[in-house]
Amino acid sequence: MTIQKISDDLVHKVPLDLKKALTAKPQALQKWEDITPLARNEWICWVVSVKRADTRAQHVKRVAEELIDGKRRPCCWAGCPHR
Repeated sequence: MTIQKISDDLVHKVPLDLKKALTAKPQALQKWEDITPLARNEWICWVVSVKRADTRAQHVKRVAEELIDGKRRPCCWAGCPHR
């Protein structure tokens, strides 16, 4: 199955660096499309809420890896304050 569009969420738009990470790993993209809009919102906010560029890069990488591993939400995070 080829997914042409990456779904956004309820509040945030998918940032370009996260889109690239998801499209680079088809299995991660498939898992992304399988989670709820609220879960996508949590992942995006988890990525964009950090202050340092190197931390953000780590978060972007982890989103794809953790989705592939079966995680549906970021672990040990209070959640998106924007919802």
